[in-house]
Amino acid sequence: MKSDSMVHRANQIALFFAGYPHDEAVAGILDHLKKFWERRMRDQIISYVEHGGNGLHELAVEAVKKLQ
Repeated sequence: MKSDSMVHRANQIALFFAGYPHDEAVAGILDHLKKFWERRMRDQIISYVEHGGNGLHELAVEAVKKLQ
């Protein structure tokens, strides 16, 4: 998946959960990534965050770090 598409998708998920309490938001994003993203997509976003995570919503970054 292209990085810009991946960032957009992850940010859409983060924006959905942004109104939740912080810990619930991170947990919701993490759960979504585990349930609906293929392993290769999760590996790609993990690598993206390891290289700075430019453009990712802060909640998405936190959730991705918990995937590792």
